[in-house]
Amino acid sequence: MKNLTLLLLLCISPVAMSDGLPDLGDVSQAALTPLQERQVGQQSMMQIRASKQYLDDAEVNDYLNQLGAKLVENSPEPSLDFEFFAVNDYSVNAFALPGGFVGVNAGLLLITQSESELASVLSHEISHVTQHHLARMIAGQQGDGLVSMAAIAIAILAARTSPQAAEATIASVQAGNIQKQLNFTRTYEEEADRIGLQLLQKSGFNTHAMPEFLDRLQKATRLLDSSAPNYMRTHPITSDRIAEIENRVHNQPYRLIPESLDFQLVRTKLISAQKTAPDAIAYFNDALGVQNYGNPIAQRYGLVSALLRNNEIERAAREMAALRKQAKSNQMARNNPIIETLAGQVKRAEKNDAVTLAFYRTAVQNFPQHRALIYDYTDLLLQNNQAELAVKLLTEQLTRHPRDTTLYDLQARAYAMQGNVLEQHKAQAYSYAWQGNLYAAIEQLELAKQAGGSFYQLSAIESDMHELREMLDARSKP
Repeated sequence: MKNLTLLLLLCISPVAMSDGLPDLGDVSQAALTPLQERQVGQQSMMQIRASKQYLDDAEVNDYLNQLGAKLVENSPEPSLDFEFFAVNDYSVNAFALPGGFVGVNAGLLLITQSESELASVLSHEISHVTQHHLARMIAGQQGDGLVSMAAIAIAILAARTSPQAAEATIASVQAGNIQKQLNFTRTYEEEADRIGLQLLQKSGFNTHAMPEFLDRLQKATRLLDSSAPNYMRTHPITSDRIAEIENRVHNQPYRLIPESLDFQLVRTKLISAQKTAPDAIAYFNDALGVQNYGNPIAQRYGLVSALLRNNEIERAAREMAALRKQAKSNQMARNNPIIETLAGQVKRAEKNDAVTLAFYRTAVQNFPQHRALIYDYTDLLLQNNQAELAVKLLTEQLTRHPRDTTLYDLQARAYAMQGNVLEQHKAQAYSYAWQGNLYAAIEQLELAKQAGGSFYQLSAIESDMHELREMLDARSKP
């Protein structure tokens, strides 16, 4: 099927997987083809999605992609297919992978004090990709014993996400001698700063946010006895570098850009996730009581979410009513899909399915691309034995998000409810394949094949299994 064909194209390079790396030529140029860069990045992403590193929260990731897309539009390669994602790690870091994959640690999202600061980090990482710095790094390793794209992807992922763990990981692919080369050079950092500032300015953000963020990180590190944040190790911050950026923005106006509500809500979700439900309730109660810092709509959102986690349904419903009233009087908050998703979760907790289904029907019509809302609605449909409607909705969503493993898992449940065993196992196979669990994906396709089907269906399954086995064979080659 086309989804697995796409996966195969992204994950296997016949040249790279044959007798070693291709002749990459002058390493001062972007030596990998765009397809090869995407292959390396996709291999790393499959590992991230299958690990505890990946923060599987559609609202956080969709927000990052919306913010990132605004910056990419003004980049040197606006047509490049970027994917931004959150990492479930509260240390301060962000990193780019070849082919347009950009990871942002939860800790960095929380330490940024404005949306322009977060945009400055994303613009810097985008610039590493569009300037093909990572491709040049990979090309420079061709003589150091890395003989497959997979090994390179593992090494870069380790060095960019967790420098302190990189040595052991790189040693596992027999490339310990290259760790020192995996950090970006000063030239690359300065180029990413320069291009990143241009993206910030063209996208309407405050360019002064970049030096302010870096300066605050540097000062905080000097005051702490602990080691520097990962971000400062993977993106070396020096006084000269900050001074260079400040010099570039000196004559640009200081723009006070209002933060989007989504920026506030996403950060609130992450703050809440760090705490137990009772501690989160106390935190947001205090914030609302003082009312002299933060965004009161975001704070009440955090309170409602914490009350739900603590199973205080009646109070959650009262606070949700207050939140929606607040939102109606605020232009930025009116008709916000993140708030509507939480409202739906409160209604589900109240266990009035008829009212809740009616709410979701309207909400999904108003916000047809908000994945978190789709997840909850289709789960509710399945609980109410409405598998046919769920299948239709999920199939539409998968055309927009063909790598969304949660949608495939829900689709598998829907097909199982219908008794469609073949499609159930196919959907589960796609979920496993995009998570990088190729053995499990093949097992699911075997089960789909045993269920029987038309000649066309069985031929398609055989084709998918063949492609997955080719991927496994490529992984096993030295």
